[in-house]
Amino acid sequence: MDSSKTYDYVIGVDEAGRGPLAGPVTLGAFGVKVSDLAEIEQLLFPQGIKDSKKLTPKRRELIFDQLVIWHKEGKVVMSHSHGPASDIDNLGIVPTIKLALKKALLPFATEGSGVLVLLDGALRAPSVFVHQKTIIRGDETETVIALASVIAKVVRDRHMVAEHDKYPAYNFAGHKGYGTKVHIEALRQHGICEIHRRSFLTKLDLNKKS
Repeated sequence: MDSSKTYDYVIGVDEAGRGPLAGPVTLGAFGVKVSDLAEIEQLLFPQGIKDSKKLTPKRRELIFDQLVIWHKEGKVVMSHSHGPASDIDNLGIVPTIKLALKKALLPFATEGSGVLVLLDGALRAPSVFVHQKTIIRGDETETVIALASVIAKVVRDRHMVAEHDKYPAYNFAGHKGYGTKVHIEALRQHGICEIHRRSFLTKLDLNKKS
């Protein structure tokens, strides 16, 4: 966190699913009082590993479920928003992420100078959030970004498991829409379904047989 200013409340933002061939890009947001942050970090990351990509799926699920409990108790605020494949095809991935990010931040108050937003990678919050900082690989160093990453990842994974039930031929529960060999072979066999990102498929030779 920015040590040059005292903040009362901090919000983390991260995304999941920028690169898959199917499904949404998902933005996660996590907010907490700065005074509660150290306790939450100690409880959720006792081994010091924050990067959601280095956590097991089971560990991510456990952290997510605990966040849901705290959210219901009013201790933290968690939010997410999906940018669907249709938006990605019509608008492009970057504008879609920007729209989803704005929606994910709707539950958070913006008044006053005591709110800091920390964002991963190249993300930027709407200008109404006056104090914000974008951090490369922020999910590895900032607890609030790491928890936003867990929210985005778990919510998107669960969404893709639900989509698997609608479109079982593609095995979305297994690869979550990413361009695995199994997924590409399913595309060649069954064609494109409603949740595929057509703009991401233009360079694939889907007529090629294995």
